[in-house]
Amino acid sequence: MEMRNCRSCGKIFAYIGKPVCPTCSKKDEEDFKRVKEYLYENPGASVVQISNDLEISVRKIKTYLREGRLEIIGDEGNLLLECEICGKSIRTGRFCQECSDELVRDIKSVSSQMKKPEVEENKKKMGGAMRYLNRRD
Repeated sequence: MEMRNCRSCGKIFAYIGKPVCPTCSKKDEEDFKRVKEYLYENPGASVVQISNDLEISVRKIKTYLREGRLEIIGDEGNLLLECEICGKSIRTGRFCQECSDELVRDIKSVSSQMKKPEVEENKKKMGGAMRYLNRRD
């Protein structure tokens, strides 16, 4: 079991995938629920308005946007969230659709290239031939 310091409070905890301790994780989920409820009651509220009314940092709300848990609405230019690759304005997540599609293509290409040598090597070893296994029936 790996031990780490919580990114939020600094407390040592058993790391299981999230860089924050269970206490901070629970607090984060409670904050997200508050934001979600606020948006149900105030659709179209701005990030600054949500931050001021709920006393939740803009940084934390931006994290929810990056995680794809919230989305910016409206067609006007978004200055809050940009694609991490090309810098294009986006509504949610980390990448615009074009960059996301390109990443998927690259990953599939690398994955298929990694599998090809393994398949070719197995063919060479086996030569496509079959053999009888001495099993007692």
